[in-house]
Amino acid sequence: MASGIQPNSFQGMSADAPTSMVELSITCRNLKDTDVFSKADPMCVFYMQHFGQQKWIEVDRTEQIMNTLNPNFAKKFIVTFHFEQVQKLKFEMYDVDSSSTSLAAHDFLGFAEFSLGETVSMCSITKPLDIGQGKKYGSITVRAEELSGCKEELTFQFMGKNLPKGSFFSSAAPFLTFSRVNEDNSFTVVHRTEHPKSTTPVWKTFTLTAQTLCNGDFDRVIKIECHHYKNNGNSHKYIGEITTNLNELTKDSTLRSPFYLINKEKQKKSDGYKNSGEITLVALQRNPVFTFLDYIQGGTELLCTVAIDFTGSNGDPRKPDSLHFIDQYRPNYYVQALYGVGTIIQDYDSDKLFPVLGFGAKLPPDGRVSHEFFVNMNPTNPYCAGLDGVINAYTACLNQIQLYGPTNFAPVINHVGRIASTQRDGTKYHILLILTDGIITDMMHTKEAIVNASCLPISIIIVGIGNADFAAMEELDGDTVRLQSNGRYAERDIVQFVAYRDFGNALKTADFAVSQAELAKAVLAEVPTQFISYMKKNGVKPGTPKEIPNLPPI
Repeated sequence: MASGIQPNSFQGMSADAPTSMVELSITCRNLKDTDVFSKADPMCVFYMQHFGQQKWIEVDRTEQIMNTLNPNFAKKFIVTFHFEQVQKLKFEMYDVDSSSTSLAAHDFLGFAEFSLGETVSMCSITKPLDIGQGKKYGSITVRAEELSGCKEELTFQFMGKNLPKGSFFSSAAPFLTFSRVNEDNSFTVVHRTEHPKSTTPVWKTFTLTAQTLCNGDFDRVIKIECHHYKNNGNSHKYIGEITTNLNELTKDSTLRSPFYLINKEKQKKSDGYKNSGEITLVALQRNPVFTFLDYIQGGTELLCTVAIDFTGSNGDPRKPDSLHFIDQYRPNYYVQALYGVGTIIQDYDSDKLFPVLGFGAKLPPDGRVSHEFFVNMNPTNPYCAGLDGVINAYTACLNQIQLYGPTNFAPVINHVGRIASTQRDGTKYHILLILTDGIITDMMHTKEAIVNASCLPISIIIVGIGNADFAAMEELDGDTVRLQSNGRYAERDIVQFVAYRDFGNALKTADFAVSQAELAKAVLAEVPTQFISYMKKNGVKPGTPKEIPNLPPI
């Protein structure tokens, strides 16, 4: 392995897949026997709900297994995993009685529903089959395994030798272009180097995944072209090219030979033509690429802390125009946001206990203002059991406090930061969900808190509730310009801001499920990338995958 290579976390001219492919295996035990003279001939039908919809869509069916009540189906279901979405799964069991494709022609043996999130986080999950009217009979086990693909990235460094000099009007400035071959024999560019002014250049190291470079096929053709760079608008001057593959490039360094650049036009014109210089791979480093699911199935737990804005600008919670008004028929925006994001995150939290903080309120009994209090009003324990516990604590809190101000974020960010600073080993990753109606009044301190937290296992999600001007919030979301405070830059982007009003006027349309799904997709989409950036930057590898329990006994 070559030394001196420092892989970057970001690489231009490359691609990073935000999703994973998951394989689902189905087994059942103790199915209901509906046949008189033999056992059932079971088949499993797989359904999913499309994003933001409630309708079940049939995806696929397993094979039929003859004469058994304990089938182990060979057919696998392949699903694309999206962390930021609630992906609901339903499996129905049937005793096949004929060759008809209509399910009505077969005996129904029960169904069970899962979420993909809970399934991949537990690796294997067993549930009873519901046969209707509240009755359960038999069980179904769903096992989830990520399809491995090619999880490897490679860091290269090349040098050139004996390259032709530049023209009379421009000096030599050679650069390399790397392209992979497509199925139709065309080529797709995947990387370009810089263009140093030298005929013996040593190009900077660069990192590409094997998936990007050759779709994981180490025998796939890779073309490396060399040009002299022209900055006057004319075409770059072609020097020559080589074709190779990853098997050739990754040979032991003692076996690798220089690659000779061939200009086919010059080769045709001159019998004495040999080459147009040579390219040598001087350093190569191969590293595994770990995915979000590698860590989740290796035991990393997502811990979600909720922080709620109780400042006076939300309006008197007793009045219908308040953002905190509790309507028995329609959940307010705060409740919708809590359900939308929490429904997804809870699948990755083993104990389903969520700390809930409040800020900007006067507290009983003396009316002191606090920007870091426990919403369940328990002075020693901020945890609420499940999403229902969070909602109950939130609604009960409104009857005990006085909304006040100002809107300070730094205390709740620092609160989670203190906890995360003791959990840097990759076993825990924190998500802080801040729900707010107003503009931050402690922007300087909030920036400092975020910069301090950027080296910790934390992602911060800010959801703007209501119709305030949230323009200043965009500064905290470092997608375009990296956040800085007192001359220090954030080590990585950990903040995502969205305004809930961008996801439809749910209070008027009452289409809560769609608005929640859209909100969750927007605010959680960056979490896997932020998660991986922390693990990679700190050299944290996934734990050993959880041991999948044995199948239920027959």
